Amino acid sequence: MRPHTPSHAARGFSIVELMVAVTVGMLAIMFATRLIVNSEQNKAVSLGGSDQMQNGMLALFSISEDAAQAGWGMNDDLIAGCNTVFSDTAGYALLAADRGGVAITPLAAVVIRNNANGSDELSLNSGSSPSGVGSVRVSAAYAGADTLSISTAAPFGFASGDAVIVVPEPRGGDCALAQLTADPLATTLTFSAVNEARYNRNGLGAAFGANVARVYNLGPARNLALHTWSVQNSVLMLRAANLAGAIAARSTVVEGIVALKAQYGFATGAFNPAAGLQVAQWSNTMINADGDAVTGSAGDFQRVAAVRVAVVARSKMPEKPSATSGQCSATTAKPVVFAAASPASVAAVPVTVEVAQAGDSVDWKCYRYRVFETIIPIRNAGWRPT
Repeated sequence: MRPHTPSHAARGFSIVELMVAVTVGMLAIMFATRLIVNSEQNKAVSLGGSDQMQNGMLALFSISEDAAQAGWGMNDDLIAGCNTVFSDTAGYALLAADRGGVAITPLAAVVIRNNANGSDELSLNSGSSPSGVGSVRVSAAYAGADTLSISTAAPFGFASGDAVIVVPEPRGGDCALAQLTADPLATTLTFSAVNEARYNRNGLGAAFGANVARVYNLGPARNLALHTWSVQNSVLMLRAANLAGAIAARSTVVEGIVALKAQYGFATGAFNPAAGLQVAQWSNTMINADGDAVTGSAGDFQRVAAVRVAVVARSKMPEKPSATSGQCSATTAKPVVFAAASPASVAAVPVTVEVAQAGDSVDWKCYRYRVFETIIPIRNAGWRPT
């Protein structure tokens, strides 16, 4: 038997069938690609929200921990808010403020440099002396040497290396910060201008009379916590007198933070030790809280009962503009902070925050933002001597 031979040649795919297969394949690839792109965009949004939460909480926690200690050793009426002669060979500088139109450098628990709708600078300061606000009286007039006569021989808690502040009594004049370079000898405090004493200069830079000035111990100079918080290029920055690497220049703390805002919480009127300090007014700037003739006086700083802080965190990756309008819509309005009344009886002072970053080529509306707020009582301000 012979094999059957077909009468016509075997056929493959026709051109029509091939084109249909290619079209179906391309549609499948297109849909798969779009699915992957959408999945990655959703993933980026989810991760961005997680980054916002982490960065914002870490930033607010760091500032809150700092503010909780603010004012320790500086809460005496003679010290808080005193315009302080200050120099540091390591490069730290006190945050400047305004007093009746004159620039000063107050030593206070909280100092805010307001920047309207932009990011503020917040200074939080504290000492570490175990004696709190322990002090001794100046017994002889001082005019410019590197020694100071005091009324007590070998005062408790004063030792070589401690930071001290000399203040007039009653208040009204300038204060001066220095660093002891020897243990108290009889009734003499020494603050020579030597390399290891970073806060010393030739003399105190201010004059003090006999029996009308006091010396307060702020603890070891290495632990003197003078901190200034700020935001630069979407990064929360810290400048700190007691942290190596962050003294002369600001150091990175948390990325993804585009704004820092702060408000003073003032206890207006006279201080009542029995009631303590209670917030009666929020303000972005210093007010005449003590009712004297000067805004930004020492009495105003002493009535800061709390500080209200907000940080604005931004998503790490921007979202794409709309294919139809070419505009981003991830965020349509700038964040508003401090909008809620807290305590309920105190009127809120809301602030619309500018979140556009200088030099950023991406529209601010392409990012998502999250606001983190808190109120921190300045507890050491209320624990003042009476």
